Amino acid sequence: MGAMILIIIQVLLLISPSITKSAAQSEVITLPGCPNSCGGVPIPYPFGIGSKCAMPGFELNCSSTSAGTSTPYLGNYTILNINLSSGQARVSMPVSYQCYGNTTRTNLSFTYTVDWTGTPFQLNTEKNIIRAIGCNTLASLTIADSANSYVGVTGCAPLCESLESLTNGNCSGIGCCQATIPETSNYFITSFDDLNADLNASLSYNFTRCGYAMLTEDSDFYLKTSYITTNELIGQNTSAVIDWSIGNTTCNIAQGNKSSYACSSDNSVCLNSSTSAGYLCNCSDGYQGNPYLEGGCQDIDECVKQNPCSAPAKCHNFQGGYKCFCPFGRRLKSGNKDECELNLALVLGPCAGVIVLCFLGLGTYAINEKRKLSKVEEKYFQEHGGRILLEKIQSDQGFGFAIFTKQQIEQATNNFDNANIIGHGGQGTVYKGSLRDQMVAIKKCKITDERKKKEFGKEMLILSQINHKNIVKILGCCLEVEVPMLVYEFIPNGTLFHYIHGKNHESHISLSTCLKIAHESAEALAYLHFSASPPIFHGDVKSLNILLDQNYSAKVSDFGASILSPTDEAQFVTVVQGTCGYLDPEYMQSCQLTDKSDVYSFGVVLLELLTNKPVIDFYAPEEERSLSSYFLCAMKENKMHELLNDEFKNEDDIEVIMEVAKLAKECLNMRGEDRPTMKEVAEQLDRIRKLKQHPWEQEYHSEEIETLLNKTSHSIEIRGADGITFDVYRARSVPTERLAE
Repeated sequence: MGAMILIIIQVLLLISPSITKSAAQSEVITLPGCPNSCGGVPIPYPFGIGSKCAMPGFELNCSSTSAGTSTPYLGNYTILNINLSSGQARVSMPVSYQCYGNTTRTNLSFTYTVDWTGTPFQLNTEKNIIRAIGCNTLASLTIADSANSYVGVTGCAPLCESLESLTNGNCSGIGCCQATIPETSNYFITSFDDLNADLNASLSYNFTRCGYAMLTEDSDFYLKTSYITTNELIGQNTSAVIDWSIGNTTCNIAQGNKSSYACSSDNSVCLNSSTSAGYLCNCSDGYQGNPYLEGGCQDIDECVKQNPCSAPAKCHNFQGGYKCFCPFGRRLKSGNKDECELNLALVLGPCAGVIVLCFLGLGTYAINEKRKLSKVEEKYFQEHGGRILLEKIQSDQGFGFAIFTKQQIEQATNNFDNANIIGHGGQGTVYKGSLRDQMVAIKKCKITDERKKKEFGKEMLILSQINHKNIVKILGCCLEVEVPMLVYEFIPNGTLFHYIHGKNHESHISLSTCLKIAHESAEALAYLHFSASPPIFHGDVKSLNILLDQNYSAKVSDFGASILSPTDEAQFVTVVQGTCGYLDPEYMQSCQLTDKSDVYSFGVVLLELLTNKPVIDFYAPEEERSLSSYFLCAMKENKMHELLNDEFKNEDDIEVIMEVAKLAKECLNMRGEDRPTMKEVAEQLDRIRKLKQHPWEQEYHSEEIETLLNKTSHSIEIRGADGITFDVYRARSVPTERLAE
């Protein structure tokens, strides 16, 4: 009797209309009475054509042409499509350009500034890049924060050796280069600049009539030489991805204010935005449509759309889901809502056999996959010279270097959790972690060249021997990955850049601290140049690569990305690497990194310490944009006082400051052979520090002390400008020169 009732119920469900299925509704994406598209592009709410059809901040314009076509605009930028679920949209971005004449830069140029401050929109950093096309022109993208304050700059400079060197193909650095965008922003500027003062416009004119900058999606790109030798890119556009979100609060806070909460549909969920402080709305599982409209999320009829039930099961739809019903004599498989099986009592044996076979298959598959992974990891280990390092570790018990496994690194960083990021840029990301009960910094690089990959093990043997109190110690590496990861000692007080320019820095940096940091940094670089064997050229000296420990002592970092002193043509590179504002002009022209390249970059660091100004400021007048150029002009016109940090303008020891300025000027000499060595720079800074600490040494000379001693048979007392008192005694066996000491 019970079985008959069950059969009747199933038959009724299969042959009668579903009592839970809602009436068919057409998809609604906009507010009533508002256009739902423009130029063939769907415009879903919260976007809309006009203020009455859009949420505040999401208003679009639909512009029509005389030909009868129309285009949706967000401000000055064409909307290509809008994705509600991901909170992203694609917009059309113009190609910036700068053209040249025979001798000078022409007036034919175009750059643009995007200011989405106070709007829901910002640039997506993962899907976009800045790409430069041309020759010998620096194309860059300046990033600002919500207060329009300078955050950073990214860009690159494509180089050309000759017209014959230009080829069709990928963006490789010859005629075309590209750089990642390090900071999410709603305010950014495209701009150009010559590589250095010695590179006049006629050199660029020989290769190309124009240089171009493209803010574009990081998609496949095919370079045509005609892009470089003609002006066909002028007036063209590229597509870029932007992020958007609702408001500037999280879901928990937004849901507490029903009047402003944007997720209006009953069958919607709130998701915190991953790129901003706001949130997004999505339809719940089993629903589709527009979650920002009342009734916008409608049930998906899975039975019609995809019929997920496997025969002989029949599908029955209901709000937010579906259910499969089996015919009499069968039932749904345990743990599976889409397939039927025979009654357990009838098929217990065969089912058990099938299950065993499945487990055996899965086990075999897992073992094979593990073996494949081990082979890949072993391949990387061998490619990066792991065998050389392993033999050294096993043979030398005092070798202070370790090889860590991929699993150890992942565990130390909590699977590279973003919360553990302490620094990142175009070359890689640095994570804080704990290995063997010690805090460490782990650098996860993005790319490496084939030459460095082959020599990595040998270079690690050399770099691991570096032991200097002002150099960050390399503790080990991980070789089981495509690009090796480096493990450094952890330095707690951040970088010199943030110490000088950081917004949250409340205390003032004193002249004594500046001299201490500069001297210790110079000593570290001198050690790399003259005491390391073979010598090491840093290649990217900047304030971001000088760390400060708990006592604010300098620790030079990131020399693991440097090069050993080259002995062959390996020192010549296709694409110049480094940081804008710090690059040696001679290196830019010759592509040859030397110890004097580090001296030039260190000179720029000295300027940062003296002036508290950024090395490149695109918001300043043209003559003040480059700190090094501005400084050299100020020194020539005796206007150095205008550039000084305000904290130093009232200092009594202006002589000490000018000594540092003169040293910086020597470091910034355009000719590398005319610059001092890092050892000479360190000695000069040591002398200047002593001048700051003991100014009496400059006030009293040996002849004056001798005259004073002749008037007494015992001793004299000398008081320095810093208030410290010194006693000088007469001793017949001690020369006058020693008395002055």
